Amino acid sequence: MSIRHLDRLFHPQSVAVIGASNRPGSIGGLITRNLLRGGFSGPIMPVNPKQVAVAGVLAYAGVAQLPVVPDMAVICTPPGCVPEVVASLVQKGTRAAIVITDGLTRERDAQGGSLQDTVLALARAGGLRILGPNSLGILVPRIGLNASFSHSHALPGRIAFVSQSGALCSAVLDWARSQEIGFSHFISIGDGVDLDFGDVLDFLGSDPHTRSILLYIESIHERRNFMSAARAAARNKPVLVIKSGRAADGARAAAFHTRALAGADEVYDAAIKRAGMLRVGSVDELFAAVETLARAKPLRGERLCLLTNSGGLGVMAVDALVAMGGCLATLTPETVVALDRVLPPIWSRCNPVDIIGDAPAERYRQAVAILAAAKEVDALLVMHAPTASADPTAAARATIEAARSATFNIISSWLGGEAVAEARRLFNQAGVPTYITPERAVKAFIHLVRYRRNQELLMETPLSVMTNFTPDLVVARRLVEDSLRTGTSDLMREPDAKAVLAAYGIPTVATHVAATVDDAVALARTLRPPLALKILSTDISHKTDVGGVKLFLDSPAAVRAAGEKILQNMADKAPGACIQGFALQHMVSRPGRHELIIGMATDPIFGPFLLFGQGGTAVEVIGDRAVALPPLNLSLARELVSRTRVFRLLQGYRDRPPVDMEALCRTLVQVSQMVVDIPELVELDINPLFADEKGVLAVDARIRVTRAPVESRRLAISPYPKELEEPWTMADGRQVLLRPIRPEDEPEHVTFISRLTPEDIQFRFFTALESLPHSEMARLTQIDYDREMAFIASATAPDGGRETLAVVRLIDEPDDDVAEFAIVVRSDLKAQGLGGKLMDKIIRFARAKGNRVLLGYCLPHNHRLIHFVKTFGFTTRLLPEDQMVRVELTL
Repeated sequence: MSIRHLDRLFHPQSVAVIGASNRPGSIGGLITRNLLRGGFSGPIMPVNPKQVAVAGVLAYAGVAQLPVVPDMAVICTPPGCVPEVVASLVQKGTRAAIVITDGLTRERDAQGGSLQDTVLALARAGGLRILGPNSLGILVPRIGLNASFSHSHALPGRIAFVSQSGALCSAVLDWARSQEIGFSHFISIGDGVDLDFGDVLDFLGSDPHTRSILLYIESIHERRNFMSAARAAARNKPVLVIKSGRAADGARAAAFHTRALAGADEVYDAAIKRAGMLRVGSVDELFAAVETLARAKPLRGERLCLLTNSGGLGVMAVDALVAMGGCLATLTPETVVALDRVLPPIWSRCNPVDIIGDAPAERYRQAVAILAAAKEVDALLVMHAPTASADPTAAARATIEAARSATFNIISSWLGGEAVAEARRLFNQAGVPTYITPERAVKAFIHLVRYRRNQELLMETPLSVMTNFTPDLVVARRLVEDSLRTGTSDLMREPDAKAVLAAYGIPTVATHVAATVDDAVALARTLRPPLALKILSTDISHKTDVGGVKLFLDSPAAVRAAGEKILQNMADKAPGACIQGFALQHMVSRPGRHELIIGMATDPIFGPFLLFGQGGTAVEVIGDRAVALPPLNLSLARELVSRTRVFRLLQGYRDRPPVDMEALCRTLVQVSQMVVDIPELVELDINPLFADEKGVLAVDARIRVTRAPVESRRLAISPYPKELEEPWTMADGRQVLLRPIRPEDEPEHVTFISRLTPEDIQFRFFTALESLPHSEMARLTQIDYDREMAFIASATAPDGGRETLAVVRLIDEPDDDVAEFAIVVRSDLKAQGLGGKLMDKIIRFARAKGNRVLLGYCLPHNHRLIHFVKTFGFTTRLLPEDQMVRVELTL
């Protein structure tokens, strides 16, 4: 995570073009001319040892000869020259460069390494930020910067577009000009060896000139940086994504159902949702969605009402809504009665509200006003089809007038061409989104719905440990270590896999191991039938496929016959498999149970992911599954379950009661915790997992582990760092727990702030506050542990619950060297040593993270805090222009 020197790249004061040329068609010449034509006000310095001038501008023989240090350089030389150019720029003191040149990975240096690696090493050693290689360049219309070889200029606007594809950049620029769409920044990342999506998102997320961010993604290089930056940016402004490569590679054989079921695109989808971004399918849809989000009010729900003067338009809109998974509002009797008073007797009396073809403007106004006040409606789509007797412009004006009083979103679709052009102009002028067809209007509403859902996901920062659940990690790790030490395969034996699940509190079927058929028969005499007998072999994943499972065995004799038959099947169908014996278990009778699957696999980009869906032997054929990134909490687990078709069955139907949803979601969280705790875990299947009103039961389980080095940042989202918890005793003897804040702390945090004095609130927030809204409390309690930290002092309250006594907070500046802190102790708990302890803890944390400077700001009359921080070695400096005191500690 770093935006260091990115201001030099995106807002430079001077630009050098290395490889500028007068040769017709040359990239260097095109970039130079684009810079000159764009209206950039700073020096533009062509560099070419063979040219006196380029495009009429004096050229320089080399970087060393430049009269000033360029803020940014554009490199468009042959590949072999790029390392020397980068070295010259570093020596000159340039801090940002765009490498247009392609082919650096194919060319080799004298030591046999790729030129790309050489360039990156030189740049990093010299503090030079690189955009590219293989970049089209960048455009910042607001400052007249067109440092690209695009054939088209960009109009100024407040949308940032970031793409890995240079060809797509050119096409989008051309299309956007025809639609009069402008940009704050237009950025071609290219190969992204230094600057990637995470760095650019960090910059644009806090850029005041950017209202929304559009991404075209082909691949991600650094998952944790991307997810942290995306989540941070999406909290501030809409971030929309086109991800290419939706099509799967095709069916492939896999040892685990999870790996066979979930493609890479589904994992990308899960990551985009979890980051609070919105994924769309086309460039046209991308810009339509960003316009909708820019004009929309926050959705209060997902129920859409349709108002139309054409039954056909209403049916088309309903079809589109149902096909996209939307929800049609059901009108209440009160709303129907209100509409009866203003509509003709033959109106539809349901949703869609058909107000009849020749509806005058006043009818539109009255109907929109009634529906705008209806509590059962969360959004309204108003449609109009041209008729000979109805004025579309007057109807638009009436709709706009009635929409002014609405507290929810009203969108429109006036079907037609020239006859409705003025109506569309009026809607655009009034800020009412308008679309040329009902289907596009419905899709815009669905964008709002999906964006709202993804933003809700963004607000969920999961725990790594449920407060009412503690796994037996010692047992689980011993089982994994034993399997790795003694196993001939990376696949754990089924009994061991089930024992790992049991260590995490997941109910399993008792499984007994028999080395031979005779041992299985002896075991059968001690167990209650019916029994199931399975082959034990780490070489065989899907035992049913090779005849390795026999069910409903009612006697020891039946077990013997089944065992002999299984061995015969192994000899025929899996002759090379190493047989470790048999697993024998009682067949659990759970009439009416649902067979589900919970799985985990490892994606090469985003690392471990979780899968849930309908299970059983036909799991791949049914194909009902949903994917999520760990770690999960209970609400995220429920959201994952809700995205499957089987979810509706799990809620109960006819004579089948609903399943124990809490037990099911708890199992997902327990598996998620397993993934967090055991880095050797690379794949897992629980299939089938029985679920009914009594709870869940893992009937079969497979786990694959590996000793391969596992990176510490293997998860795309940082889990709750339980290792930072620390018990401590206050001066008055009260026991407290100093720990990182969690999302579930919000209610206690609200109470904590309510118990601060007005003076303490002003000292902490620099203004008088009575309370903080949920959105702000969410930002304070649902943090990204990679980017910030908040340690709270938590203690047992008089009512037996928990209460927050104090909090110290640290937020990393985007360049990673500097961190800002804030601290507040509850007003009635001063002089207990709590503030000093928390301050010491946050200083130790910042130092361990590698922060160079810890700084904070306070009001000049906050003498207590100024004296307090001086005892820790902070220096203070008055900032008269801000009426603040800056306190700073060099770590």
